[in-house]
Amino acid sequence: MLHHRLPSAPKEGDRSKGPGAGSWKSSCPASGHVSSDCRKAGWAGRLAGDVRKPRSGQSRTSAPGVVARPSQKWRNPGESLSPPPLQIKMASREEGFTRLLGVAEVTRRAEARLMEPGLRGVQSGVAMGRLQRPILPAPLLLLLLLSAAPAAQAFEPISVGIAIGAASALTGYLSYPDFYCRFVECCREEQPLNASALKLDLEEKLFGQHLAREVILKALTGFRNNKNPKKPLTLSLHGWAGTGKNFVSQIVAENLHPKGLKSNFVHLFVSTLHFPHEQEIKLYQEQLQKWIRGNVSACERSVFIFDEMDKLHRGLIDSIKPFLDYYEQVDGISYRKAIFIFLSNAGGDLITRMALDFWRAGKKREDIQLKDLEPVLSLGVFNNKNSGLWHTSLIDKSLIDYFVPFLPLEYKHVKMCVRAEMKSRGFAIDEEVVTRVADEMTFFPKEEKIYSDKGCKTVQTRLDFH
Repeated sequence: MLHHRLPSAPKEGDRSKGPGAGSWKSSCPASGHVSSDCRKAGWAGRLAGDVRKPRSGQSRTSAPGVVARPSQKWRNPGESLSPPPLQIKMASREEGFTRLLGVAEVTRRAEARLMEPGLRGVQSGVAMGRLQRPILPAPLLLLLLLSAAPAAQAFEPISVGIAIGAASALTGYLSYPDFYCRFVECCREEQPLNASALKLDLEEKLFGQHLAREVILKALTGFRNNKNPKKPLTLSLHGWAGTGKNFVSQIVAENLHPKGLKSNFVHLFVSTLHFPHEQEIKLYQEQLQKWIRGNVSACERSVFIFDEMDKLHRGLIDSIKPFLDYYEQVDGISYRKAIFIFLSNAGGDLITRMALDFWRAGKKREDIQLKDLEPVLSLGVFNNKNSGLWHTSLIDKSLIDYFVPFLPLEYKHVKMCVRAEMKSRGFAIDEEVVTRVADEMTFFPKEEKIYSDKGCKTVQTRLDFH
């Protein structure tokens, strides 16, 4: 450890030449914290109180935008905060270091001892905020702290090395993305879709919807496997209430982001809730654009779900048309990896009519193919004033990638829904209860009574009575 000597006190004739005004004695503060030794130290007394007057022509105010601190009251803008170098002197074996952050402290039993220059620079960075920033890495900072402490003499080189190694390892581990993302939700933009998990969820949880299961699985798998898609994926789900549209959107969200609908990267809009007033459509358009723009800039894998499209005011959905188009960027933001899902009851009558025609012709439900329904569905929705997509440019410009039909559910599908609900509640499957709940549902047409008019929508509440 180096020992330096403080400069000797100025002579009587030179007392007025010091940096303090008047006598050199004025550089010592009047408080009891500084002993008479301060008068001998001269410069040390001035540092302990930091009370020197401003230079000639210099203002007492600090630099613009910087709050004056005790260590910078009388300095010029840009001047270092650190005091002049001091000669450090050991007073006695028992006293050791006196640690300070930026100023020297003089005690009655020891001469002034200033902290190491490296630490002084760190403290200056903390004090000045934006003006200076600490540049020492964590392991080196730890070493300097240990060496500046009074008990530094008790540390052995091996102990210090172990401490530095542990700090380095901990810093690297905490900065590892996987560790960080265990505690904070992250937008994993390059994480591939688990197609097997999605397929299993659709097969086990979605009943009677072979078309929706097939289209959604292929659409999502192909889109996520494409490293450079040309546009966002846009799905439009159509069918009567209770056929599984909302349920599928929930399954999709959970497979894309672990938190599903609760994720910060999944955004659900309900027409009657978020866009209730038709006279405010201009405001809604601006807000919707800002919301989508801001969230995609934060996570390009964002998912946007629009429920009750059939109740959406005309023209509102056209405001997001630029985000769904074949643009590489819009205002510096790429939307090509985002997903947009529209849910609508519109077109349910067309889908039911097609399913009923197949049944009456003696064909199986599973024989219905997407090519049988998609052209009819897109045209019907485009011409339906209550579809939310009436004469929209999204259809006119072919920006909707898939129209996904949800078929009406039959009696056997309702029973599947009852069993699934009982299983989710931890109940043992009781077939008598399953049959009673299914029999309470209403079916159409009146003659055949093939399809449930509410699908599985009321299964949960009806099961509460059994």
